[in-house]
Amino acid sequence: MVRVLLDATAIPVERGGVGRYVDALVEALVPLQDDRFELLVAARPADVHRFATAGADVLGAPRAIERRAVRLSWEQSGLPVLAARSKARVVHSPHYTLPLVSPARSVVTMHDATFFSDPELHLPVKARFFRSATRIAARRAGRVVVPSVATRDELTRFVGLDPAKVTVAPHGVDHELFRPPSSDEVERLRSRLGVGRYIAFLGTIEPRKNVAALVTGWVDAVLGNLDPPALVLAGAPGWDTELDAAVARVPASLRVVRPGYLPVEQLRALLGGAELVAYPSLGEGFGLPVLEAMACGAAVMTTKLLSLPEVGGDAVAYTGVSPTEIAATLAGLLADGAARQRLRTAAIERAGEFGWERCARQHIAAFLAAAR
Repeated sequence: MVRVLLDATAIPVERGGVGRYVDALVEALVPLQDDRFELLVAARPADVHRFATAGADVLGAPRAIERRAVRLSWEQSGLPVLAARSKARVVHSPHYTLPLVSPARSVVTMHDATFFSDPELHLPVKARFFRSATRIAARRAGRVVVPSVATRDELTRFVGLDPAKVTVAPHGVDHELFRPPSSDEVERLRSRLGVGRYIAFLGTIEPRKNVAALVTGWVDAVLGNLDPPALVLAGAPGWDTELDAAVARVPASLRVVRPGYLPVEQLRALLGGAELVAYPSLGEGFGLPVLEAMACGAAVMTTKLLSLPEVGGDAVAYTGVSPTEIAATLAGLLADGAARQRLRTAAIERAGEFGWERCARQHIAAFLAAAR
């Protein structure tokens, strides 16, 4: 029996992509426990009930770790003690950093390598921190989990990560939560946001997501239309320094809505109710919003950079990253209802190939390999 302690303390209370990955992974791992594998979860106080409700055996962490610096310190001191007390043979760290000294073997998830390939897309201090953390984890971890072949290849290129100790475990999607919405759900969301037709973006507002270029391209694509769709930019605020200026240049005849972070229960209406979901990212380790939009039956436009073609396949429309290229792709899709419908149909079929149980089984294989 390999007892695994999954450290869920790194994820924020408001669930972005990494948070949804950990939540879904725990829920999928719990029923797969058998005579080979047992799961424990270390959780921040605010999340103890969430993981216990999922059926996990939960070990609560101190309340002080709500502060990031304290959590990082606790990861190096308190987490190894917790691992020793629980007799864990493997500690899974799901977000780059891991205990440097531990009584257990280490498995770490690395979500992308853009801190190396595109450091200018991150805050300098964050890029330096995660480059260092990635190099250390690549050396010390018994097994590294990545969500895509592109991420594995990038980490091999930038930090010399041995491909033989990497497990590629594509993310899944919760098909009960992310499914085509009902017309009532869409109407309630439109009423809440005060919009009619709209194009949606979902993700943290940061330079890597290329949102300012999306705003400019959308203006060029719809300006002069008799019924131009609004642009809804949903997601937690990040450190993007160009978006406010791009929005300020939007003509008064067009509408940008910025609702901020939306509860996950509202996302299927946002995504499935959109004319298009636009995600012109400059680089992703996986691209969970693209998969979630596809599962909701959305027509999706994204880029061919890094992992995104592994997710979208032939079921999405691809664009370049400049405002001019985005405008041309948006205009073409908005003018072609049949093409959007073909994308919606193909998206649901493609999304059906991704599930959290498969992802969880690949993690278990990584845990067992690390324990050996």
